[in-house]
Parts: sequence; C-alpha cells; structure tokens
Amino acid sequence: MNKHRIHIPYSSKAWVIGIGLVVGLMLTIVGSVGAGDQPKFFKICNGKTADGTLVPHALCATASCFVFNGLAYCKCNVAEGDSISLPFEFGERWPGLVSNDQDICTVNADGVDNGYMASTYSLPPSVLQTGGDQALYTCPPVVSDGAYAQCDGGICFTSSEGQSFPGFDEPLTKNQIICSCPAATGKLGYQIVGPFPCQNSFFQNCKSATANTNTGSTIYVGAPIGSARFLTRRLYGMVPPLNECPSPSPAPSPGPSMPGQR
Repeated sequence: MNKHRIHIPYSSKAWVIGIGLVVGLMLTIVGSVGAGDQPKFFKICNGKTADGTLVPHALCATASCFVFNGLAYCKCNVAEGDSISLPFEFGERWPGLVSNDQDICTVNADGVDNGYMASTYSLPPSVLQTGGDQALYTCPPVVSDGAYAQCDGGICFTSSEGQSFPGFDEPLTKNQIICSCPAATGKLGYQIVGPFPCQNSFFQNCKSATANTNTGSTIYVGAPIGSARFLTRRLYGMVPPLNECPSPSPAPSPGPSMPGQR
C-alpha cells in the first residue's frame, strides 16, 4: 500500500499545537468535576532515566527568537528535572495503537547521546515573584496580531551551545541552546515573557508591526493565555506566585515602566 505524506506549512503546525494547548486547558476545566482524574492530553517527561542518567530538556518559555525563512530560531536554556509537553506520539500506527510507543519524551531521551534535545516546559525561575526579573505579558484577544514562536516539541542541537548564531548579538553561553520552532499568529490572545518591572513598550511585541514572520525579525516564545499556569500546576501540583503584566487598555503603545501585577 502506498503511503502518502501530507505537508503542513510551519504556520499551520504552530496553529495546531496552539489549539492543542487550548483544548487541553478546556478538557482540564471540564474534567475537574471528575474526582482525581488526570488528563492524558499532556505527558510528563522524567528528568532521569531508570539508571539515573540525567535527561536535560530545552526550556524555551522565556526565549527570544530570530526569524529566518519562516522559522523561528530561539535562544533557549538547558534545564534539568521533569518537564511537560504535548505527547507528539509517532511511529507505525494501527487503529488505536502506536506500535513502538515513541513520543516527545523518548525523542528527548534519545538525544542525550546523539547531539540534540527537545523543547518541553518547566517553570522558569525568572518569572517567580521571589527574585524574578521577568513576567508574563498578556497579549489580548482580537487586537493582538503579532507573531510568536510555538516551541513545545521544538528540536534543538547541542552543537549550538556556547557558539555564535545569526540574529543574536553575543555568543550563547554554555547552558544556552538554539531551538527550531514554528512561528504562530492568531486572534485568540497569548502570553509572552518580557522584562519586570512591567514596561508598556514591550507590548509592541503583541503587534505585527514589530513581531512578524519576516526574515530578520525578532519574536518571542509564546503560548495561549493561561498555558503557563496550567502546565505548571500539572507538573508540580501547584502554582507559586508569578510576575504578570496585564495588557494596557485600550491598545498597546510605547511608554514608561508601569506597575506590575504580582
């Protein structure tokens, strides 16, 4: 039997991932009435193998990215410990079965000895109220037409650690890595990470005049509104106080620093 591959444009892939996060959020809210049931929409990846080998992951939640030919190349951090992601299962499929049980966690674990790792989510310490110098900026629905990078499941190459890369003024440090992520746009609203205390001018990154998919542009990693809190609770069982910058009203505009929500 001939197998046909369907090519999905990068922007469409990012849209599908974003919709997956939104659906996961909705399933969790609806499913919260069920006692003790854990949604299976997301998967937690262990930070160690059964024999104790460390399995680091790329943490891209706070990353800035350089756009080249429609793809975002994001400067992410190498992190240790457990993480969470959409499962991204793959392999030879039969109805209702993934025969070889491969997914985001196996991809990341296989990368330890093969020069790559995957981008998954863990809570970045920089957004914590205690000592954090970054915050979650909310780009509101409808009026936000900017582009952002959707890095859940992005693939990163360890050869980029400590090296120079186009679009970034300084070489990466030893614990930084470049990840390839699709760029996304949408009218559903999203959150990106920026400086704290809050700065009105950073909300320019919610608009396409600043954040777009043109080659040479700088965009930031983002996710649907509420994703960071949702994934943090699923991973750790609780959400510590986070720095947040609510969107200005009625529209983003440059300006001086403003009070942030803690």
